[in-house]
Amino acid sequence: MSNYSNLDRFYFSSDTFSLINKYTGSTFIIKYGGSAMKDKSVQLNVIQDISLLYLLGIRIVLVHGGGYLINNWLSKLNIEPKFNQGLRVTDAQTMEVVEMVLSGNINKQIVSLFNQNNIAAVGLSGKDANLITAFPLFSDSNNFTGKVDSINNKILCTLLDNQFCPVVGSVATDSAGQTYNINADTLASSIAVSMKADKLILITDTPGLLYNVHDKSTLIKELNLNKINHLKSNGIITDGMIPKIDCCVDALINDVPQVHIIDGRVRYSLLYEILTYSRIGSMLVA
Repeated sequence: MSNYSNLDRFYFSSDTFSLINKYTGSTFIIKYGGSAMKDKSVQLNVIQDISLLYLLGIRIVLVHGGGYLINNWLSKLNIEPKFNQGLRVTDAQTMEVVEMVLSGNINKQIVSLFNQNNIAAVGLSGKDANLITAFPLFSDSNNFTGKVDSINNKILCTLLDNQFCPVVGSVATDSAGQTYNINADTLASSIAVSMKADKLILITDTPGLLYNVHDKSTLIKELNLNKINHLKSNGIITDGMIPKIDCCVDALINDVPQVHIIDGRVRYSLLYEILTYSRIGSMLVA
Protein backbone atom coordinates (compact mmCIF):
# COMPACT_ATOMS: atom_id res chain seq x y z
CA MET A 1 0.00 0.00 0.00
CA SER A 2 2.76 2.45 0.89
CA ASN A 3 4.24 2.08 -2.59
CA TYR A 4 1.16 3.73 -4.06
CA SER A 5 -0.21 6.15 -1.51
CA ASN A 6 1.89 9.13 -2.65
CA LEU A 7 1.77 8.61 -6.41
CA ASP A 8 0.50 11.55 -8.41
CA ARG A 9 0.25 9.83 -11.78
CA PHE A 10 -0.51 6.49 -13.41
CA TYR A 11 1.98 4.99 -15.85
CA PHE A 12 0.84 2.82 -18.75
CA SER A 13 2.98 -0.28 -19.27
CA SER A 14 2.89 -3.36 -21.49
CA ASP A 15 0.89 -5.05 -18.71
CA THR A 16 -1.61 -2.20 -18.83
CA PHE A 17 -2.21 -2.64 -22.54
CA SER A 18 -2.64 -6.41 -22.21
CA LEU A 19 -5.19 -5.88 -19.43
CA ILE A 20 -7.04 -3.25 -21.47
CA ASN A 21 -7.29 -5.79 -24.27
CA LYS A 22 -8.51 -8.41 -21.78
CA TYR A 23 -11.24 -6.24 -20.27
CA THR A 24 -12.54 -4.35 -23.31
CA GLY A 25 -16.21 -5.32 -23.68
CA SER A 26 -16.42 -6.60 -20.10
CA THR A 27 -19.12 -5.48 -17.67
CA PHE A 28 -18.04 -3.99 -14.35
CA ILE A 29 -20.44 -3.00 -11.58
CA ILE A 30 -18.78 -0.33 -9.45
CA LYS A 31 -20.08 0.75 -6.07
CA TYR A 32 -18.84 4.12 -4.85
CA GLY A 33 -19.39 5.16 -1.27
CA GLY A 34 -17.98 5.73 2.18
CA SER A 35 -16.00 8.80 3.16
CA ALA A 36 -14.26 8.52 -0.22
CA MET A 37 -17.23 10.60 -1.40
CA LYS A 38 -16.75 13.45 1.09
CA ASP A 39 -13.88 15.32 -0.55
CA LYS A 40 -14.85 17.00 -3.83
CA SER A 41 -11.38 16.59 -5.33
CA VAL A 42 -11.34 12.88 -4.45
CA GLN A 43 -14.79 12.50 -5.96
CA LEU A 44 -13.60 14.17 -9.17
CA ASN A 45 -10.54 11.89 -9.32
CA VAL A 46 -12.63 8.74 -8.84
CA ILE A 47 -15.08 9.70 -11.59
CA GLN A 48 -12.18 10.57 -13.92
CA ASP A 49 -10.70 7.10 -13.41
CA ILE A 50 -14.05 5.39 -13.96
CA SER A 51 -14.52 7.53 -17.08
CA LEU A 52 -11.18 6.35 -18.44
CA LEU A 53 -12.17 2.69 -18.01
CA TYR A 54 -15.46 3.46 -19.74
CA LEU A 55 -13.65 5.12 -22.66
CA LEU A 56 -11.40 2.05 -22.92
CA GLY A 57 -14.48 0.00 -23.78
CA ILE A 58 -15.53 -1.39 -20.40
CA ARG A 59 -19.28 -1.39 -19.79
CA ILE A 60 -19.82 0.22 -16.40
CA VAL A 61 -22.81 0.56 -14.10
CA LEU A 62 -22.10 2.81 -11.12
CA VAL A 63 -24.06 2.26 -7.90
CA HIS A 64 -23.59 4.87 -5.21
CA GLY A 65 -24.24 5.30 -1.53
CA GLY A 66 -24.13 8.54 0.41
CA GLY A 67 -24.25 7.75 4.09
CA TYR A 68 -22.07 10.67 5.13
CA LEU A 69 -24.40 13.23 3.51
CA ILE A 70 -27.50 11.45 4.80
CA ASN A 71 -26.06 11.73 8.31
CA ASN A 72 -25.30 15.43 7.76
CA TRP A 73 -28.90 16.12 6.78
CA LEU A 74 -30.28 14.04 9.62
CA SER A 75 -28.15 16.09 12.02
CA LYS A 76 -29.52 19.33 10.56
CA LEU A 77 -33.04 18.01 11.17
CA ASN A 78 -32.18 16.78 14.69
CA ILE A 79 -32.81 13.15 13.71
CA GLU A 80 -30.41 10.68 15.29
CA PRO A 81 -28.98 8.10 12.84
CA LYS A 82 -29.53 4.53 14.00
CA PHE A 83 -27.92 1.29 12.81
CA ASN A 84 -28.65 -2.40 13.25
CA GLN A 85 -26.03 -5.02 12.34
CA GLY A 86 -24.11 -2.44 10.31
CA LEU A 87 -27.20 -1.37 8.33
CA ARG A 88 -29.10 1.90 8.64
CA VAL A 89 -32.44 1.83 10.45
CA THR A 90 -34.78 3.82 8.18
CA ASP A 91 -37.91 5.25 9.77
CA ALA A 92 -40.34 7.36 7.73
CA GLN A 93 -38.53 10.65 8.38
CA THR A 94 -35.16 9.13 7.61
CA MET A 95 -36.52 7.59 4.41
CA GLU A 96 -37.50 11.03 3.13
CA VAL A 97 -33.97 12.29 3.77
CA VAL A 98 -32.39 9.20 2.21
CA GLU A 99 -34.38 9.59 -1.00
CA MET A 100 -33.70 13.32 -1.20
CA VAL A 101 -29.95 12.81 -0.79
CA LEU A 102 -29.48 9.69 -2.92
CA SER A 103 -31.91 10.31 -5.77
CA GLY A 104 -31.42 14.06 -5.84
CA ASN A 105 -28.21 15.55 -4.52
CA ILE A 106 -25.59 12.83 -4.91
CA ASN A 107 -26.97 11.11 -8.01
CA LYS A 108 -27.10 14.29 -10.06
CA GLN A 109 -23.73 15.43 -8.75
CA ILE A 110 -22.11 12.22 -10.01
CA VAL A 111 -23.95 12.42 -13.34
CA SER A 112 -22.67 15.98 -13.76
CA LEU A 113 -19.08 14.87 -13.10
CA PHE A 114 -19.38 12.15 -15.74
CA ASN A 115 -20.78 14.65 -18.21
CA GLN A 116 -17.78 16.92 -17.54
CA ASN A 117 -15.59 13.98 -18.56
CA ASN A 118 -17.50 13.51 -21.83
CA ILE A 119 -19.35 10.44 -20.58
CA ALA A 120 -23.08 10.42 -21.28
CA ALA A 121 -24.35 9.33 -17.87
CA VAL A 122 -27.97 8.74 -16.91
CA GLY A 123 -29.06 9.02 -13.28
CA LEU A 124 -31.53 6.46 -11.97
CA SER A 125 -33.02 5.17 -8.77
CA GLY A 126 -34.58 1.77 -8.31
CA LYS A 127 -37.97 3.35 -8.95
CA ASP A 128 -37.19 4.19 -12.57
CA ALA A 129 -38.70 1.69 -15.02
CA ASN A 130 -39.18 -0.67 -12.05
CA LEU A 131 -35.44 -1.22 -12.05
CA ILE A 132 -35.43 -2.57 -8.48
CA THR A 133 -38.25 -3.95 -6.37
CA ALA A 134 -37.72 -4.47 -2.67
CA PHE A 135 -39.21 -5.95 0.48
CA PRO A 136 -38.60 -5.15 4.17
CA LEU A 137 -35.35 -6.40 5.61
CA PHE A 138 -36.60 -6.21 9.21
CA SER A 139 -39.91 -7.21 10.79
CA ASP A 140 -40.52 -3.72 12.22
CA SER A 141 -43.20 -2.14 10.02
CA ASN A 142 -41.73 1.31 10.70
CA ASN A 143 -38.27 0.38 9.39
CA PHE A 144 -38.01 1.00 5.66
CA THR A 145 -34.60 -0.52 5.20
CA GLY A 146 -35.18 -2.99 2.41
CA LYS A 147 -33.69 -5.93 0.60
CA VAL A 148 -33.60 -6.47 -3.14
CA ASP A 149 -36.50 -8.59 -4.36
CA SER A 150 -35.93 -8.37 -8.11
CA ILE A 151 -33.93 -6.43 -10.68
CA ASN A 152 -35.22 -5.54 -14.12
CA ASN A 153 -31.88 -5.00 -15.82
CA LYS A 154 -33.42 -4.31 -19.24
CA ILE A 155 -33.03 -0.56 -18.79
CA LEU A 156 -29.39 -0.98 -17.76
CA CYS A 157 -28.64 -3.15 -20.79
CA THR A 158 -30.44 -0.71 -23.09
CA LEU A 159 -28.44 2.22 -21.75
CA LEU A 160 -25.12 0.37 -22.01
CA ASP A 161 -25.90 -0.86 -25.53
CA ASN A 162 -26.51 2.76 -26.55
CA GLN A 163 -23.29 4.11 -25.00
CA PHE A 164 -24.82 5.56 -21.84
CA CYS A 165 -23.38 5.00 -18.36
CA PRO A 166 -26.08 4.22 -15.76
CA VAL A 167 -25.65 5.81 -12.33
CA VAL A 168 -27.94 4.12 -9.79
CA GLY A 169 -28.95 5.43 -6.37
CA SER A 170 -29.88 2.78 -3.81
CA VAL A 171 -33.58 3.58 -3.38
CA ALA A 172 -36.27 1.08 -4.42
CA THR A 173 -39.98 0.41 -4.07
CA ASP A 174 -42.29 -2.53 -3.45
CA SER A 175 -45.36 -3.52 -5.47
CA ALA A 176 -47.54 -1.24 -3.33
CA GLY A 177 -45.32 1.79 -3.95
CA GLN A 178 -43.63 1.90 -0.54
CA THR A 179 -40.13 3.35 -0.80
CA TYR A 180 -37.16 1.47 0.70
CA ASN A 181 -33.57 2.30 1.47
CA ILE A 182 -31.27 -0.43 0.12
CA ASN A 183 -27.70 -0.90 1.28
CA ALA A 184 -25.61 0.21 -1.70
CA ASP A 185 -23.10 -2.65 -1.36
CA THR A 186 -25.94 -5.16 -1.43
CA LEU A 187 -27.57 -3.47 -4.40
CA ALA A 188 -24.32 -3.42 -6.36
CA SER A 189 -23.84 -7.12 -5.67
CA SER A 190 -27.39 -7.92 -6.79
CA ILE A 191 -26.96 -5.93 -10.00
CA ALA A 192 -23.63 -7.66 -10.66
CA VAL A 193 -25.32 -11.06 -10.37
CA SER A 194 -28.27 -9.97 -12.51
CA MET A 195 -26.00 -8.54 -15.22
CA LYS A 196 -23.62 -11.53 -15.12
CA ALA A 197 -20.86 -8.99 -14.57
CA ASP A 198 -17.19 -9.79 -14.94
CA LYS A 199 -16.25 -7.79 -11.85
CA LEU A 200 -17.84 -6.16 -8.83
CA ILE A 201 -15.70 -3.31 -7.51
CA LEU A 202 -16.30 -1.59 -4.18
CA ILE A 203 -14.66 1.85 -4.00
CA THR A 204 -14.73 2.84 -0.36
CA ASP A 205 -12.63 4.36 2.42
CA THR A 206 -10.59 1.33 3.40
CA PRO A 207 -7.51 -0.13 1.64
CA GLY A 208 -9.26 -3.50 1.48
CA LEU A 209 -9.31 -6.36 3.93
CA LEU A 210 -6.69 -6.03 6.65
CA TYR A 211 -5.46 -8.53 9.21
CA ASN A 212 -5.05 -5.52 11.53
CA VAL A 213 -7.42 -2.62 10.84
CA HIS A 214 -4.86 -0.22 12.35
CA ASP A 215 -2.02 -1.33 10.06
CA LYS A 216 -2.31 -0.80 6.30
CA SER A 217 0.71 -3.03 5.71
CA THR A 218 -1.45 -6.04 6.72
CA LEU A 219 -3.53 -5.76 3.53
CA ILE A 220 -4.75 -9.12 2.23
CA LYS A 221 -4.33 -8.84 -1.53
CA GLU A 222 -6.20 -11.99 -2.54
CA LEU A 223 -8.50 -14.38 -0.73
CA ASN A 224 -11.09 -17.02 -1.53
CA LEU A 225 -14.29 -18.11 0.17
CA ASN A 226 -12.51 -20.47 2.55
CA LYS A 227 -10.17 -17.69 3.66
CA ILE A 228 -13.12 -15.33 4.14
CA ASN A 229 -14.89 -17.84 6.38
CA HIS A 230 -11.68 -18.31 8.37
CA LEU A 231 -11.31 -14.55 8.88
CA LYS A 232 -14.92 -14.20 10.01
CA SER A 233 -14.69 -17.07 12.47
CA ASN A 234 -11.50 -15.59 13.94
CA GLY A 235 -12.95 -12.11 14.39
CA ILE A 236 -10.84 -10.44 11.70
CA ILE A 237 -13.94 -9.45 9.71
CA THR A 238 -16.24 -7.64 12.15
CA ASP A 239 -18.76 -4.83 12.59
CA GLY A 240 -19.60 -2.77 9.51
CA MET A 241 -17.30 -4.85 7.33
CA ILE A 242 -19.55 -7.92 7.75
CA PRO A 243 -22.43 -6.79 5.47
CA LYS A 244 -19.88 -5.54 2.93
CA ILE A 245 -18.12 -8.91 2.82
CA ASP A 246 -21.43 -10.80 2.83
CA CYS A 247 -22.49 -9.02 -0.35
CA CYS A 248 -19.13 -9.87 -1.91
CA VAL A 249 -19.61 -13.53 -1.02
CA ASP A 250 -23.12 -13.47 -2.46
CA ALA A 251 -21.74 -12.18 -5.76
CA LEU A 252 -19.01 -14.83 -5.85
CA ILE A 253 -21.30 -17.78 -5.14
CA ASN A 254 -23.62 -16.50 -7.88
CA ASP A 255 -20.89 -16.61 -10.53
CA VAL A 256 -19.40 -13.12 -10.48
CA PRO A 257 -15.75 -14.16 -11.01
CA GLN A 258 -13.97 -11.44 -9.03
CA VAL A 259 -14.77 -8.80 -6.42
CA HIS A 260 -12.38 -5.97 -5.55
CA ILE A 261 -12.30 -3.67 -2.51
CA ILE A 262 -10.16 -0.54 -2.93
CA ASP A 263 -9.56 2.80 -1.24
CA GLY A 264 -10.99 5.58 -3.38
CA ARG A 265 -9.03 8.19 -1.44
CA VAL A 266 -5.78 6.94 -3.01
CA ARG A 267 -5.18 8.63 -6.35
CA TYR A 268 -5.47 6.24 -9.31
CA SER A 269 -6.32 3.32 -7.01
CA LEU A 270 -8.92 2.02 -9.48
CA LEU A 271 -6.45 2.07 -12.35
CA TYR A 272 -3.72 0.38 -10.31
CA GLU A 273 -6.18 -2.30 -9.19
CA ILE A 274 -7.59 -3.07 -12.64
CA LEU A 275 -4.80 -2.20 -15.08
CA THR A 276 -1.76 -3.65 -13.28
CA TYR A 277 -1.00 -7.17 -12.11
CA SER A 278 0.44 -5.99 -8.78
CA ARG A 279 -2.87 -4.29 -7.82
CA ILE A 280 -3.48 -2.10 -4.77
CA GLY A 281 -6.53 -3.47 -2.91
CA SER A 282 -8.09 -6.81 -1.99
CA MET A 283 -9.39 -9.19 -4.64
CA LEU A 284 -11.93 -11.83 -3.62
CA VAL A 285 -12.49 -14.97 -5.67
CA ALA A 286 -14.54 -18.10 -5.23
